[in-house]
Amino acid sequence: MKEVVLITGAGGSVAKVLANKLENEYTVRFLTRTKKKENDFEWNIKNGIIDEKAFENISHIIHLAGANISEKRWTDERKKEIISSRVDSAQLILKTLQKKNIQLKSFISASAVGIYGAITSEKIFKEEDEKGNDFLSEVVILWEKAADEFLEKGIAERVVKVRIAIILSESEGALKKMAVPVKLGIGSPIGTGRQYIPWIHIDDLSSVFEYAVKNENIKGAYNASAPQHTDNENLTKEIAEVLDKPLFMPNIPGFVMKLMFGELSVALLEGSRTSSEKLQNAGFQFKFPNLKNALEDLLKKN
Repeated sequence: MKEVVLITGAGGSVAKVLANKLENEYTVRFLTRTKKKENDFEWNIKNGIIDEKAFENISHIIHLAGANISEKRWTDERKKEIISSRVDSAQLILKTLQKKNIQLKSFISASAVGIYGAITSEKIFKEEDEKGNDFLSEVVILWEKAADEFLEKGIAERVVKVRIAIILSESEGALKKMAVPVKLGIGSPIGTGRQYIPWIHIDDLSSVFEYAVKNENIKGAYNASAPQHTDNENLTKEIAEVLDKPLFMPNIPGFVMKLMFGELSVALLEGSRTSSEKLQNAGFQFKFPNLKNALEDLLKKN
């Protein structure tokens, strides 16, 4: 009998790619707001409602749910939604498992490299480094604390926190947004262009979660970012080169980004490098460690 893996955040592209990797060896279920398939189970975080059938004979939970950080301006209401979608959702799952007296083999939670703070520096951040003190780091600290409770309260034998870098995907996210103006001949770096952008190919990221499910030695926090570092200017140039488009527009000034996005602009104008050494030392091998290869794979699909 196959072990059961329950995935939250079913609507996202990571969940879909990950499910394809897991479905041959595991029974995959999804927690979703609207049931569409037989293996979908509904929940409503705001109202504290969850279909308890999702937890029958369950072994692993991969918690990917969370409102998009960069989708809207960070109003007070949006900030609460960003935190609640991550923290309250985990707490709802935890309470349900406690109620049903279920113990998991693993609780694997998405996290983010934003835990180190939105700063541009020459430091390469490792998992044991100090946390930041801005909104992004606050979100991730609370997110990881909610995940750690599964271990502290004896609900999961192990907890894994996957600190995700900028996800490069052909279907959504940063790469798609950056590629559109480049294709139109109006692409340009943002701000100084020197802010680092830790990144990871979506296929590699889904493989990290798969690796975490399958390997009992994977515990604690791991930076899920490709070994090759890049900054905003270089990434923009590489996208233009892969698309065979000219890049002649001046950088978009930082003040313009601040006017457009408010406090959210800090996530676009600042960024440091992160190390994936711990993940690689644990045996994980990247399929796309090189930025040019990753961009070619993604952009030439379209």
